[in-house]
Amino acid sequence: MFKALDPVLHSQLRLAIISLLMSVEEAEFTYIKEKTGATAGNLSVQISKLKTAGYLEVEKSFRDNFPLTTCSITSKGREAFALYVKALEDYIQVNKKGG
Repeated sequence: MFKALDPVLHSQLRLAIISLLMSVEEAEFTYIKEKTGATAGNLSVQISKLKTAGYLEVEKSFRDNFPLTTCSITSKGREAFALYVKALEDYIQVNKKGG
């Protein structure tokens, strides 16, 4: 009856990162850090997990001799997010029917 929730997305910070990237073409690390309130270290770890899962592309470059990390969501990431949201909706519908 209940679909398993994607363990990669079932983390508050990783879900926040993907949610932000669903609405923009790409985002800089500093923007994501500011919007999520995460520490740089934790954000870096969570972005790596999303990249390893194939949900994000990460581009590293320089701007005015300073490192610049830019993230964008992949089609696999968009699909995973849509499935995650659908699974949550199904949980809610079952709860409404039962209660």
